[in-house]
Amino acid sequence: MLARFEAPPKPWAAGHRGVDLAAAAGAEIRSAAPGVVTFSGLVAGRPVVTVTHPASGTPPLRTTYLPVAGSVTVGTTVAAGQVIGRLSPGTGHCAGRDCLHWGLLRGERYLDPPALFGAGAARLLPLGRDR
Repeated sequence: MLARFEAPPKPWAAGHRGVDLAAAAGAEIRSAAPGVVTFSGLVAGRPVVTVTHPASGTPPLRTTYLPVAGSVTVGTTVAAGQVIGRLSPGTGHCAGRDCLHWGLLRGERYLDPPALFGAGAARLLPLGRDR
């Protein structure tokens, strides 16, 4: 991970609304979870793919992938791990290198993307006890 999620103190304030992952231009980008492609196009001149995950609650979670040139059309149902596009080069998000910016939202609220997989959740067990 090149850069971690940093929630902004207020919705309009600065922060890092996702994580940056090392990737080479042209790399296949895959959906993090099953869902439906609900956006594939340019945002502020950079290619973005959004996958909405209907079975994730209300409002449903959405994952965003930037800069990714989509290879599936809006409305396509995708499986976890299915290729949704390729990383585009040189959009300037990660200084001096290519990277994937991966975001996670519920409604308008940004969340830490690894939380999609339960990352960061700890479960403490007593020492010496059978599991």
